[in-house]
Amino acid sequence: MRLGLAALLCVLSLARLSECAPPTCYSRALGLSKEIMTLLERIHTYHRTKACALVLPTIFLDVHNSCVTPKLRDFLYVVLNHPDQYCRERPRMVLLKRKIQNLYTIITRICYRDLVFFTDDCEAIDTGHTRPYYAEDRLQLLQEDER
Repeated sequence: MRLGLAALLCVLSLARLSECAPPTCYSRALGLSKEIMTLLERIHTYHRTKACALVLPTIFLDVHNSCVTPKLRDFLYVVLNHPDQYCRERPRMVLLKRKIQNLYTIITRICYRDLVFFTDDCEAIDTGHTRPYYAEDRLQLLQEDER
């Protein structure tokens, strides 16, 4: 009985350790962009920061888009130079500033040349609507449909 319990405990601890891999540049950038989007949604809906969000431009982060770097830089400039001192001191706005600075640093310095950009659709970061990306296999399907 004790041997079975010890074996079960050992297997469970190994399963727990297998999930403890260090984050890669890609996984950290992807996770941080999702955190920023969630935080932005909260800022836009929370009654104390709703007025602060009116100044912020709309942004839809996609780490696979090569336009993310200049858009992040511009967004960070707006957050740092918010016209209202009250908004600059709000905890959620400070957290947003810190997360955007971290993501910008990860993309431009730490993971430089490690990230692969699939598109260069700058409009998609502003609107959230992406143009269809036809890869070789999609193009081949279109050509086969024409026959």
